[in-house]
Amino acid sequence: MSETGLIHIVDDDRAVRDGLGFLLGSLGLEIETHASALAFLDALDTAETVGCILADVRMPGMSGLELLDELQKRDCPLPVIMITGHGDVPMAVKAMRAGALDFFEKPVQGMALIDRLKEALELSRTRAEAAGDRAKIATKIDSLTAREAEVARAVVRGLQNKQIAAELGISPKTVEIHRHNAMSKLAATSTADMVRRLVAAGWGET
Repeated sequence: MSETGLIHIVDDDRAVRDGLGFLLGSLGLEIETHASALAFLDALDTAETVGCILADVRMPGMSGLELLDELQKRDCPLPVIMITGHGDVPMAVKAMRAGALDFFEKPVQGMALIDRLKEALELSRTRAEAAGDRAKIATKIDSLTAREAEVARAVVRGLQNKQIAAELGISPKTVEIHRHNAMSKLAATSTADMVRRLVAAGWGET
């Protein structure tokens, strides 16, 4: 896929798919069209990191709301924008409450939609980068010994070396060694940097 990301158009109306596809494609955006929610799910590449989904609310077989629910079950990180007819606005609002990024009422205003899609792609890119960072941190955390991890958790809690030593029953010097080793393995430039990395990895103040 391109560096800009892939926009999935999911709509049972071929005219809508073709019209949106032509509009977005003419701007150099990479698009892929799907005639139904089920067809999209069958084609969805879970390895995709940057992209977004533009889906109709009312579709036969599986509605846009049901698609949104299924994507959440699959932990799909791609932002979703809904397209709705006038009578489906309450459904679109419900979709937003369920996690959709935005919705547009038919007939869709082209430039407003394009701006929102670009924002969705940027959000997707940010999410992908964050996920990559978390994965890298997780790998580094796995390299810590049990004692280094204990010391690191204590540092996240805000404890000083003497306090950690008393809690773990080891000397402050030993704590300093484990702390230094943990910082080195996590590629942290300071204690504050190590704490930020661990909190970002989901450790929190435990």
